[in-house]
Amino acid sequence: MVKLPIYLDNSATTPVDPRVLEQMIPYFSEKFGNAASRSHPFGWVAEEAVDYAREQVAKLINADPKEIIFTSGSTEANNLALKGVFEMYREKGNHIITVTTEHKCILDTCKHLGKQGAEITYLNVNDEGELNLQELEAAITPKTILISVMYANNEIGLIHPIKEIAAIAKKHNVLFHTDATQAAGKVPIDVQAEGIHLLSMSAHKMYGPKGVGCLYVRRKNPRVKVTAQMDGGGHERGMRSGTLNVPGIVGFGAAAEINLKEMIDEAARLSKLRDKLEYALMELEEVHVNGNREHRLPHITNISFKWVEGEGLMMAFNKDIAVSSGSACTSASLEPSYVLKALGLGDELAHSSIRFSLGRFNTEDQIDFTIQRVKDAVTKLRDLSPLWEMYKEGIDMATVEFKAH
Repeated sequence: MVKLPIYLDNSATTPVDPRVLEQMIPYFSEKFGNAASRSHPFGWVAEEAVDYAREQVAKLINADPKEIIFTSGSTEANNLALKGVFEMYREKGNHIITVTTEHKCILDTCKHLGKQGAEITYLNVNDEGELNLQELEAAITPKTILISVMYANNEIGLIHPIKEIAAIAKKHNVLFHTDATQAAGKVPIDVQAEGIHLLSMSAHKMYGPKGVGCLYVRRKNPRVKVTAQMDGGGHERGMRSGTLNVPGIVGFGAAAEINLKEMIDEAARLSKLRDKLEYALMELEEVHVNGNREHRLPHITNISFKWVEGEGLMMAFNKDIAVSSGSACTSASLEPSYVLKALGLGDELAHSSIRFSLGRFNTEDQIDFTIQRVKDAVTKLRDLSPLWEMYKEGIDMATVEFKAH
């Protein structure tokens, strides 16, 4: 018997791994010191824990521990990267290049910087969510200071060609930032081999606690500097002031270490489950997988069920299965996903899409249950739909005019 509800929204957040929680607990009570208190053992114990976690997080992406700047999460890390680079390198230029399918915290930060005098180029993607690298290179001007492209997309799972983008940035002496929130801990990342200058991560997307993340800032070849966005006691090498969240950082470190050890086997297991889900649901008529199916994260699939309203479909099974119709940050809005619209999906198809994101604690039995439940719900909703009936009768829906009475 499968225990309900089933959680398949791991791209929104993940449960804290019990092994991570175990490491964190002492730092709430016994080892409660402030890592910046350098004059007594309570502070030293906390500082030691932070230093160790910094090493664990750095190892996950093959960075130097000194290059890890702890933040409250990816949103803050992305803000620090974009605003910090814009302010630090303003004399060199004011042009930033990004992509229309980035996470809202990149797009909204760019919008904010636009009001401060930044020039922003938003590159479009093709129908699979891919960038055109020639267009990217052509967009670079003498005033370009930063290219920001996410490592992997949070809605469709597409992995961008990070190494190639970094090479273009290097060729033109431009800094390269990647938001690796969804990819970190799921696929191998090597900031050295890939030529990344700045990278954002969040613990709660990798079975760590909420409210902690980091920005990787390269120290040499080239040495990157960012202007602090939060002023105070000069914590985190002067780039991010504020008392460190020691239990959270300990949890982040523990989560990073577990991911590094288990990532390859877990990716193989999850991609097998995801493929099983995908192929079974595609047995239904008029079902389409969104985004590139070759270069993507192992745990995400985004599926459109034509002639079914996505929110209605979710309501049909949301007591039993937790999924989303877009990113968690925008799910309160009734607008169709801007990521899917950027892929060229019409409102109707974008509205009929559901993102399934699998995780460490999902089992095959849960996937089997989900397949049956979703198939039943789609069939039932289509049976109630006059549009589906018309489609089945062979009426070309594009020619139908709906008149208001």
